[in-house]
Amino acid sequence: MTPTPSQTIGPFFGFALPFSDDAAAAPSGSPDTLRIEGQVLDGAGDPVPDALLEISENDQFARCRTDAEGAFHFIVRKPNEAFFSMTVFARGLLRHLNTRMYLPDAEDPVLSSVDPKRRHTLVAQREGGTLHFDVRLQGPDETVFFAID
Repeated sequence: MTPTPSQTIGPFFGFALPFSDDAAAAPSGSPDTLRIEGQVLDGAGDPVPDALLEISENDQFARCRTDAEGAFHFIVRKPNEAFFSMTVFARGLLRHLNTRMYLPDAEDPVLSSVDPKRRHTLVAQREGGTLHFDVRLQGPDETVFFAID
């Protein structure tokens, strides 16, 4: 017997999951508040307009779907650790993807264990008062994703 091929999910209905103030884990303008902005991009570098991202760290949780340009944003408190955990859901993915977003100049044993040529895909860049972090689903600068049991 030949197994049937995997099927992609979709369209992805990200509009059904957001909640009020979903992208804010902290009130805007609070002390130690960070704004994180970025895009979800496919293997060709095109924006993914219907992805859903979740970011968490200890008691913080926020969720944001991407817009037509694949853009997302979060408002969070500075983490206790050197990173935020991030989960990516999108059409074409049979399972969600897990990654981390590290603060600039962060030091962490997991980050240190990643190939130095790919490490930059996990580190946000400071742009003024904002952190910029793109999630690339495929391609030469594909974000490092982690298997979580």
